[in-house]
Amino acid sequence: MPERAWAEVIEALLTGRTQPPRKNGLTMVIDKGLGPAATADLLEMCGGVIDHWKCAFGTSAFVPADALRRKLVSLAAHGILTYPGGTLLEVAIVVGSCRTFMRRAHSLGFSAVEISDGTIPLPSHRRHNVIRCALDHGLTPITEVGKEDATHQPTAVELAEQALQDLAWGAQWVTVEAREEGLGIGIYDDHGAVRAEAVAAINERMGSQVDRLIWEAPRKNQQAYLIQQFGPNVNLGNIPVGEVLALAALRAGLRFETFHGIAVALEPTGQWDPDAVEEPDASEAASHASPRNNEKGDTQQ
Repeated sequence: MPERAWAEVIEALLTGRTQPPRKNGLTMVIDKGLGPAATADLLEMCGGVIDHWKCAFGTSAFVPADALRRKLVSLAAHGILTYPGGTLLEVAIVVGSCRTFMRRAHSLGFSAVEISDGTIPLPSHRRHNVIRCALDHGLTPITEVGKEDATHQPTAVELAEQALQDLAWGAQWVTVEAREEGLGIGIYDDHGAVRAEAVAAINERMGSQVDRLIWEAPRKNQQAYLIQQFGPNVNLGNIPVGEVLALAALRAGLRFETFHGIAVALEPTGQWDPDAVEEPDASEAASHASPRNNEKGDTQQ
């Protein structure tokens, strides 16, 4: 990984973060149509903190194939898992071309697929078959639990039960649906606040497998809650491309929501003392001493 701009100042805060290729602490971005050049610029700035890249819902259907391939090659070079949105696969299932979809996804350069039933009903045996179909085509299956219709939401326990079943069938990770707005879906209420009881119920039912969940959390308050609940290495998804570094800062304790707790915890231990004065190190002491020595020498002459 390239040297960070402020490495020697804040490196201690980053020691708790997993490093790529990560199995947890994943950041999944949601992309609504970034071009190859803009993607390359973003990767230069923050490719090291992106793990999954989702081309949202059906947006990639309108992209020139060559441009999409170049973009996916660039993402793969950074070790980033790429997949089209689950809605596109749901459409393929409805029109009876699931296997054609898998072949096309692989030929375009996607490394994974998102398998969801947010819009359509998908019986258990068909869900199992789609996971197996993805594996047969060399694609990493990432399922999604939950419905996009705010008026027809599964319970937290139902979400967890489906997630556990998907993992048993071969899913690598399971995403908890929240859509791109994070309002009134899954673990969030109509205002985007986290429903703590829903998170607790899912956590209890999932047990050690909770680390295989990717919580869609497009809003800062949602990200902060989940980081405080599960730690900086919680898997978070549906992060807008322009918010990737902001999330990295939140994970590392470089924003108020997470740094405040770190500072408060360090004060009783003596590791942080508001009244302490930082002493200059040896190099600083030497640089301050040199001018005085020269002045003395000039006086003697």
